[in-house]
Amino acid sequence: MALAALLVAALGSACGSTESAPAVKDKKAKTAESGQNGASGARGGPAVTAEQLQRARALAAKKWGLAAAPLAAPPAPKTKPEITFRKGFEVEDGEGLPPVFTTVPTEDKVVFLTIDDGAEKDPEFLKMMQELKIPYTAFLSDYLVRDNYAYFKQMQSLGVGINNHTLNHRYLPALSYEKQRQEICGMQDTIEKEFGKRPKLFRPPYGNYNEDTLRAAKSCGVKAVPIWNAEAFTDKMDWREYDQDLHPGDIILTHFRGREDWKGTMPDMIRQVMKTVTAKGYAVARLEDYL
Repeated sequence: MALAALLVAALGSACGSTESAPAVKDKKAKTAESGQNGASGARGGPAVTAEQLQRARALAAKKWGLAAAPLAAPPAPKTKPEITFRKGFEVEDGEGLPPVFTTVPTEDKVVFLTIDDGAEKDPEFLKMMQELKIPYTAFLSDYLVRDNYAYFKQMQSLGVGINNHTLNHRYLPALSYEKQRQEICGMQDTIEKEFGKRPKLFRPPYGNYNEDTLRAAKSCGVKAVPIWNAEAFTDKMDWREYDQDLHPGDIILTHFRGREDWKGTMPDMIRQVMKTVTAKGYAVARLEDYL
């Protein structure tokens, strides 16, 4: 019963950023996951130590059928890494434009989970991620999410960053500058209207872009363009690098998909990706904490 009570207390807090976490004076009550969890347990409840949180995570991992409990991420860096274009991903006149990158420069053994589009709206996925305390970042396309903004608002309330993946998920390099700007800036406006905050991150559909894409993104407030170095499915991982492996700071892509598109559900996908990430000794950290 004590462990059950701990699970309830520890899992009551959202996987939000440290910006909303209350200050904690007791060093023993500080969690090792300040980048993804507040220091308190259930809202208004007692502080939860890193050790207690990991015990609760182990219980949640068993409940959700994970091979092992997710590892705890280190505290978010006080000094953010300098983000630049990945070599080979530059545009001809890219000075001053939002950089395109697949990996965050860090020595921390962390990776970042990002989820695109918004087609599947599985309530079990939200519950699973909240209980396991796995942080992630969403890149949404309005044509897929406008029928249920409430689902993504609930996600946002749990600490998930809501970011730009265009209005209609079109292949941007085929469009004029003005049409690209409508797709990107229109989604900036929509996110600000529906979610209350204009995002700083943008991911072009299919990972395809040109100089006009980045100029348009910059014009409406985008600061960085994270794409990915690995992609997660329900039954496998795909890799960008020749060594077919994870590296510190790698960004992992997956999608809001279900059985109509995959051989499984979003919780199945999380079981697959976390099996790989944890077995390789990595923790999942919050991307926004490193940018």
